Amino acid sequence: MNLRCLIVVPVLAVVAACAPQERRSEIAVERDLVYGRGNTTDLRLDLAMPRTGAGPFPAVIFLHGGGWKAGNRQEMNHFIEGVARLGYVGVTVEYRLAPSARFPAQIEDCQMAVRWLRAHAKDYRIQPDRIGVVGFSAGGHLACLLGLTGGIQAVVSFFGPTDFTTGDWSKDLMNGAIVPFLGGTFADTPEVYRQASPVNYVTKEAPPFLFFHGTEDKLVPVDQSQRLAEKLKSVGVPVRLVVLKTEGHGFSDAANQVCMQQMLDFLNERLRRPNPRLIFSNRLISPTK
Repeated sequence: MNLRCLIVVPVLAVVAACAPQERRSEIAVERDLVYGRGNTTDLRLDLAMPRTGAGPFPAVIFLHGGGWKAGNRQEMNHFIEGVARLGYVGVTVEYRLAPSARFPAQIEDCQMAVRWLRAHAKDYRIQPDRIGVVGFSAGGHLACLLGLTGGIQAVVSFFGPTDFTTGDWSKDLMNGAIVPFLGGTFADTPEVYRQASPVNYVTKEAPPFLFFHGTEDKLVPVDQSQRLAEKLKSVGVPVRLVVLKTEGHGFSDAANQVCMQQMLDFLNERLRRPNPRLIFSNRLISPTK
């Protein structure tokens, strides 16, 4: 199996289609902002914000996929520009990649980016207590982990791994992505596998979560999202799991349109308004209906 399919190629027009059709001049984009260093390497982020309005605005961080060893922040540029048109500060973050950087380098980079955003909140008109994160595949895993360890107010995961200890991974995925990321097999490094699993960080103080996962995902089984969703729900955290019939690792255009609108509704509710402690029921949907 080609592990490059771990990289989500977004439907670039979806977020923009949900936003008012305004000119690009309505937003300001700043690229290559250095937010920290990983070993000897500068780490950068790109940021898009509304050009008008006093703010401060809620912020949404987008984390790319790529099996923790490929992909780049620029894949999320259309997302950050789309949400900026909706009144958010959109951020796409570079994080170090395996195998040259192994866990926990990736989550440490994401946590560093959040600290940088809060430290520079006035400079970029960010509401520092209203920051959400959206991640795809490997980025979904990092989004879940960041939500549970980084002081985030809302989390959206698209088919991200949540428990590496289950042992139900394909050989291709293990050898091509998980072993380079975690530095060995589960038998070699069981504690690292546990430390990298978001399910082990759940507390009742966790932020609200929204999960999207396809029933036909052959790379990251749907029970990965189900496991974390159930554990969050068991301690009273607001959580919603959207399971999409017949969808795999990466969604069809129809499914993407459904998910993008629900993602925007969730972010609007959780980052713009007081957060009610409301538990959503799991829901099985078919976006083609």
